[in-house]
Amino acid sequence: MKTLELIALSKVSHGDKSYARLRLNRPQARNALNNQLAQDLYAACAEIAADGDVSLAVIEAEGSVFCAGADVKERAALDEDQVRARRLRGFRAYASIEALPMPVICVVDGACVGSGCEIALASDFIIASDRASFRTPEARWGTVGATQRLSRAIGLRRAKQLMFTGQTIDAARAERWGLVNEVVPAADLERTVENLLAEMLQAPKTTLRLAKRAMVAGFEDSRHGALAHEIYAIEDNLDEGDWKSGMQQALRK
Repeated sequence: MKTLELIALSKVSHGDKSYARLRLNRPQARNALNNQLAQDLYAACAEIAADGDVSLAVIEAEGSVFCAGADVKERAALDEDQVRARRLRGFRAYASIEALPMPVICVVDGACVGSGCEIALASDFIIASDRASFRTPEARWGTVGATQRLSRAIGLRRAKQLMFTGQTIDAARAERWGLVNEVVPAADLERTVENLLAEMLQAPKTTLRLAKRAMVAGFEDSRHGALAHEIYAIEDNLDEGDWKSGMQQALRK
């Protein structure tokens, strides 16, 4: 995989499996989301999605800040139509993360603001260091954004509290509220992620993708419709044949 201008993208081998590492690479601007970063993020996700050998994807960031939100310096120079176009590029980038067929882990170490929260919440789950923090200041900044994924993650009332006040919450509260899955000491973050990857990479990539597809589709459907999504995934799994190797591995254990 190539390195894009503002995204460091690599494919890492792990035994007979591989995973993608996608790193926001604009530390001099605290990884603030500008037009180019939004475009590169979308392009990187398109490249990962097209690679049938990738079992997992990891999103992380260069520097001491995960993402400082929208690039307000860039936005100050834009007219209304240019702001609309930039916002749509951001939405497209977040949606491309959410649409990745394989599980996506977001690693947050440092401040995660506005657009950074959108990137993190578009992932399947978030591992944070104890020096991470989260903030959605859009309303306080006189704009609108981050109104949908946040409420689905932590509930409407808590999302309103964060949005209307613009307050910063630390990693411990983010974990209690269900915004992140796990918080670990910063010194242990890399090892924790590597251990998690090793565990997940034991599963066949096809079953990881099918399980994600069924869970995401079923979550938005009725109870009976959700069951249908699982049945379809089971049929696809049987057609693929990965279940046989999985059963043999379980028997060996």
